[in-house]
Amino acid sequence: MNTATSSLKEKWALLKSERPHLRIRNAAQELEVSEVALLATQIPDTTIRLKSDFTAILSEVQTLGKVMALTRNNECVHERKGIYLNPDFSSPHAGLFVNADIDLRIFIGQWASAFAVVEKSERMERKSLQFFGKDGEAIHKIYLTPASDEAAFDLLVAKFKSEDQSPEQAVEKIEIQIDERMDDEIDVKGFQNDWENLQDTHHFFSLLKKYQVTRTQALRLAPSAHYAQAIDKQAIVTLLETAASQQIPIMVFVGNRGNIQIHTGEVKKTMWHENWYNILDPDFNMHLDMSKVAQTWIVRKPTEDGEVTSVEVFNEMGEIIVQFFGKRKPGIPELTSWKELIASLS
Repeated sequence: MNTATSSLKEKWALLKSERPHLRIRNAAQELEVSEVALLATQIPDTTIRLKSDFTAILSEVQTLGKVMALTRNNECVHERKGIYLNPDFSSPHAGLFVNADIDLRIFIGQWASAFAVVEKSERMERKSLQFFGKDGEAIHKIYLTPASDEAAFDLLVAKFKSEDQSPEQAVEKIEIQIDERMDDEIDVKGFQNDWENLQDTHHFFSLLKKYQVTRTQALRLAPSAHYAQAIDKQAIVTLLETAASQQIPIMVFVGNRGNIQIHTGEVKKTMWHENWYNILDPDFNMHLDMSKVAQTWIVRKPTEDGEVTSVEVFNEMGEIIVQFFGKRKPGIPELTSWKELIASLS
């Protein structure tokens, strides 16, 4: 262990002794290092470096049984319990898990390192698999639950343990650059016409690329307020409280550079905790830092099955934080109850 790593390990040990409930992500921010650099200092005590064979590891997570999947960005945390069924890494663009519980869109080219972690406390051990990007930010974490198979976890870790158990982890700084062209440089009429003639919500991203517009710029330049309408962020609370009280099944998308995680179903318990607005259900939790919400929009996109309506939430950089949809599948029109709920927000 080099001197810098040894010093970092000692600094974190001191922080933990002073504030035992401080999360590693917050500790890394305070120490001005990446989360993965801080985690690596725990090798070999509580952390094991795994091989970078991410698709093979993920394809075997099913053996662990019911686990908790966690995907987050700086403003929102998405936690979903279930079994990792139906892995599909056949596409060069995105890997998939598609089922009722664990529903992921995985951009494996953004993944850089993997670890098995055992967090020890006075009461329990918490075992997890943790995956990080090139910048050292966490992309995805998988935590064992009381229903998980710990023996299968140990077998998986042994199988994919890396020969490299160095406590140092190099990272690349990734600058966030959202270059927005001037509105008068864009073929606004062409863009609006193509939006009005969309056949699939997934084609919206291609539309942004075609006209070289950012997502929030696209919403500003929408064909009309019917297609994109800015609303107050308090509408997020109204949306979730109404969905819970009326038991309207929804979809909640939260992602980062390397992964998007989706919950589909009803939500029941919602509540505030300081500046965080939360969904706290047995198999699904969401934690949204409302203080970091800069823009909230109602967005409508035409499809072959009729319009699809979402509420899209952005940070100050114009990056998407979370998206809410009514529960739907291809070939099935949007829920009337969802349409009515959205209409009540505008």
